[in-house]
Amino acid sequence: GPLDSPWCLDGANACPPEDVGGEPGYMDFLQAMADSDHPDHSDLKQWYGDPFDPAAFDLQEVNERLMQIRL
Repeated sequence: GPLDSPWCLDGANACPPEDVGGEPGYMDFLQAMADSDHPDHSDLKQWYGDPFDPAAFDLQEVNERLMQIRL
């Protein structure tokens, strides 16, 4: 039968944090988070809270969230 909710088959990389400032802000965020000597590193680490892995992608988590959407 037809699908009741969207389903993700594959993916790569983490999405940018909310309110990071678009693509330029995300690029700055990645640079600062990767370099503990960066002047914004500690502020951004405190702002984000959790460790950030830009290569992380959890297919199961994505599909669990998508199952909450009904078509």
